[in-house]
Amino acid sequence: MTIKLFSVFSLTLSIILISSIFFHFSAALGGAVGGWTPLNNVNTPNVVAIGQFAVNEHNKEAGTKLEFQSIIKGESQVVAGTNYRLVINAKDGGYVRKYLVVVWDKPWEKIKKLTYFKQM
Repeated sequence: MTIKLFSVFSLTLSIILISSIFFHFSAALGGAVGGWTPLNNVNTPNVVAIGQFAVNEHNKEAGTKLEFQSIIKGESQVVAGTNYRLVINAKDGGYVRKYLVVVWDKPWEKIKKLTYFKQM
């Protein structure tokens, strides 16, 4: 009985230890799978193009005439492609306003979709 209990305890402890090590390594390498990771540089041509795409798509869908200005901050999430969650500035008439946008990008299939767009 004591040996069996010790074996179960050892196995449980081993699983917890291995899980903990995996979690720490995955966090060090850019976050857990499916988690949001901050973008270090939101001014790369690809990220700026995602922000411009979000405004253009929103204009088509909502019949507005917003003008993309800049990206304030952003995060990415690896899914079946990449989700980009950006806080952007866009001009609405004479006023610059902040918006939270999410764009799903799957470049190898040439798919890009605006999934969220809201004024902050």
